[in-house]
Amino acid sequence: MSDPTRLPEHGQATQDNAAAPTHGNGNGHDRHKESFWSRYVFSMDHKMIAKQYLVTGMIWAIIGAGFSVLFRLQLGYGDQTFPWMENILGHWAEGGRITPEAYYALITMHGTILIFFVLTAGLSGTFSNLLIPLQVGARDMASPFMNMLSYWVFFLASLVMLSSLFVQTGPAAGGWTSYPPLSALGDASIGSRIGMDLWLTSMALFVVSQLLAGLNYITTILNMRTKGMSLSRMPLTMWAFFFTATLGVLAFPVLLAGFILLLFDRHAGTSFYLGELFVAGKVLSNEGGSAILYQHLFWFLGHPEVYIVILPAMGIVSEVLAVSTRKPIFGYLAMVGSLFAIAGLSFLVWAHHMFVSGINPFLGSFFVLLTLMIAVPSAIKVFNWLATIWRGNMRFTPAALFSIGFVSTFISGGLTGIWLGNSSIDIHVHDTYFVIAHFHLVMGVSAIFGMFAGIYHWFPKMYGRYLNNTLGYIHFWISLVGAYLIFWPMHYQGLAGMPRRYYDFSNWQSFNQFTELNRFMSFITIIVFLVQLLFVFNFFYSIYKGRKVTTPNPWNATTLEWTTPVIPGHGNWPGEIPEVHRWAYDYSKGDRDFIPQTVPELPEEKAADRPHD
Repeated sequence: MSDPTRLPEHGQATQDNAAAPTHGNGNGHDRHKESFWSRYVFSMDHKMIAKQYLVTGMIWAIIGAGFSVLFRLQLGYGDQTFPWMENILGHWAEGGRITPEAYYALITMHGTILIFFVLTAGLSGTFSNLLIPLQVGARDMASPFMNMLSYWVFFLASLVMLSSLFVQTGPAAGGWTSYPPLSALGDASIGSRIGMDLWLTSMALFVVSQLLAGLNYITTILNMRTKGMSLSRMPLTMWAFFFTATLGVLAFPVLLAGFILLLFDRHAGTSFYLGELFVAGKVLSNEGGSAILYQHLFWFLGHPEVYIVILPAMGIVSEVLAVSTRKPIFGYLAMVGSLFAIAGLSFLVWAHHMFVSGINPFLGSFFVLLTLMIAVPSAIKVFNWLATIWRGNMRFTPAALFSIGFVSTFISGGLTGIWLGNSSIDIHVHDTYFVIAHFHLVMGVSAIFGMFAGIYHWFPKMYGRYLNNTLGYIHFWISLVGAYLIFWPMHYQGLAGMPRRYYDFSNWQSFNQFTELNRFMSFITIIVFLVQLLFVFNFFYSIYKGRKVTTPNPWNATTLEWTTPVIPGHGNWPGEIPEVHRWAYDYSKGDRDFIPQTVPELPEEKAADRPHD
């Protein structure tokens, strides 16, 4: 029996990029010496750009999670003072207590940073850049220059957003959705002044960055696949990244238009979102506008954004589970079909965020139906993940554990979405802690767990070393248990009517029953934040001191990225690009543990009925 890990003679790729790039030979030894700036800063190598996205996203994650610790201290220990806080926040925490203005700024920036800068740019930007050329068999992205430009526009957006933290009036404080008229009137609050302008400018740049990146991802997947890499042979990660990019290209321009119109209302005297309003007893000159228009524009992106965040994690988890269980992914076609259904339906459910905005109940019933329908493809994916895990020869690596944790939080958080999708229930729990519990579990924690699974799994390919497993196990268990201890009790607070975004609940006798619970959740938040710092230490320490990878395929996986050298150079493969002969999930087949995609099919395999082809 031949060794299933042995690569066949490389087939000639049919794409123009089959030859090694002119600026490098693809094996890490470039024909001319690269400078520090061209190699690490203004690099056009998709793998280096992936690392840039990842490190930038990690920095933002620390800042955004740190903000959550600060406002949880207010919620849990509002009757106490913390003098050290004044040293950090200055006049925003005079006397050691966060001011109400600072509190609203913190929750605004926390949501903005985690949703857009970490879970959109950090997650999709990292793994789409890293994996798309490697898994479809391409030297690089379709446009390496546009790829580099997408990161630097994102970096510029990050600088603008970061600068808003240091202006005298503080950052934006209108919530991560920035609803008008609060965001449209500079005099509405201190957080509606220059900080809001910087927020809108940063988000406009962010959208441009994501459009540049998304067009590149789509073009590369459709046009630059190596010989034999048909659509039905692509790993599920590629399908997930493809649909994610498609959602972004179609939905982000709507949000960009909404932001530009909001800037016009703020500075050009227009009335897109401003109608007949009284401010401090004076009638505004604006008339004819509607704040509800902004809600439609925002949530037309806002709900696809949920899947822009979660679809890459779904693809990563599908890949990691197949590798970890040593089993073919269960229901490949159903998984692809459910990704397509989720992507399509995500454009048709935006108004379920607006059930309390005065929407016609008859019209709302259609959005209820469509919202419940989108649960079906999600349930299909959950069933297929569980079927893949069932009776698998599971290797409990940190990546596998985070994938299982993803499935757990996606189920528990997703089930509460059925409640919120029902307008008659949503009217009662809207803008309560029930909503916070739901979207933090299903969107925040699940997506972050998918991101962690991807980092632990592909870290050897990125840096040629392993992350420390012991620290990885500590990271997983504290993060999983902590996530449930923080967010699960919030369901009960929400059902009791406890509203979100409130600075202080001490004046409500009905909510005083949750005082000790709030302190407990705040304490767990600190612990979970500290364990994320442990992961950051593990990450950067392992880059230089981690155990070295000695084989190109340390996980015995089947996909193309593991056919490159341990640390692939710019161009990925030193010779011709491998030819693909089979699908991506030939595990435990016959007496062979795994069969790489580059191994030709035997005649009896070709004759067999292949449900995935």
